[in-house]
Amino acid sequence: MKDKIILTGDRPTGRLHIGHYVGSLKGRVELQNAMDYQDMFVFIADAQALTDNFDNPEKVRQNIIEVALDYLSVGLDPSKITIFIQSMIPELTELAFYYMNLVTVARLQRNPTVKTEIAMRGFSNEDQQAVFGSGLPVGFFTYPISQAADITAFKATTVPAGEDQKPMIEQTVEIVRKFNSIYGETLVEPEILLPANNACHRLPGIDGKAKMSKSLGNCIYLSESADTLAKKVMSMYTDPQHISINDPGHLEGNTVFTYLDAFCRQEHFGMFLPEYPNLDELKAHYQRGGLGDVKIKKFLGKILEQELAPIRERRKEFEKDIPEVYNMLRKGSEKAREVAAKTMDDVRKSMKINYFEDKQLIAEQAEKYRQQQ
Repeated sequence: MKDKIILTGDRPTGRLHIGHYVGSLKGRVELQNAMDYQDMFVFIADAQALTDNFDNPEKVRQNIIEVALDYLSVGLDPSKITIFIQSMIPELTELAFYYMNLVTVARLQRNPTVKTEIAMRGFSNEDQQAVFGSGLPVGFFTYPISQAADITAFKATTVPAGEDQKPMIEQTVEIVRKFNSIYGETLVEPEILLPANNACHRLPGIDGKAKMSKSLGNCIYLSESADTLAKKVMSMYTDPQHISINDPGHLEGNTVFTYLDAFCRQEHFGMFLPEYPNLDELKAHYQRGGLGDVKIKKFLGKILEQELAPIRERRKEFEKDIPEVYNMLRKGSEKAREVAAKTMDDVRKSMKINYFEDKQLIAEQAEKYRQQQ
């Protein structure tokens, strides 16, 4: 029985990059085409993006279409799934408000994803307590709660995401359990679906930093031109000790080999590097010396170009009819709101705040005051 409900999304703070692609987008398309689900929702998290871009709403506004084009270009199909904009579903805000009563400040402070995001904005560990105390917008601080609302509003069972999102899913599960224990079984516990390939869990930036990030400027975007892609690959961080071609090379922390782990397939060797039978042999040669970084980077560049060229071309086609892309988002948002509204009806009923629909309450109150007369 296809009882799986899938939900995932991205913040519209810029074009999507290959970290998003291997970490989630590619898997979403595979899930979509497998058709082994009851419903699948993919959303553009503009309300979440405003939590740390509140002073630059135009940035978020302009990037709605960028993310939508990236979704369509990788193969997400609005005839099979629902693609929507987060802020168009006011029920998500209402749900998040009720969840705020179920989570303590201390619990939010311990959320590793929140702490990481704060660190990425330049705050040291010593500064973080002060940030939590006064310098952090409440909206940003509570976005794990907002994310829980997004997931539970659609009663999602499965959330495809990168490893960095595991703490967020765990917090969602805590909220679901707390709500159900207080108000009765209403919400569904979600599970995270990680990429099968470990190298795809957290793709590093081209500069070797821990994570590919738009804010760090170390991305390869899905819509990258062929020339820019080639230049970025050639600039990639490798092994600083591999100075001469004959020097033994190291794989750990070597961005090029991490990308090969994520993207390389057996058939790529026959197409682009026939002197090696597989990736293990290529790694072994690099480790014993005699293999230069340039040759490996050119190999990776050809693999990435083969992967991104069809995405680039599909994007150009969708760019020809931008009004229709917005129309697709409008229709998806309308459908998504219908689903979220049904969940909110269930939540209000469980919390006993559906006053006008509760005929028994009205009758009891009427009888109480009738007897007092």
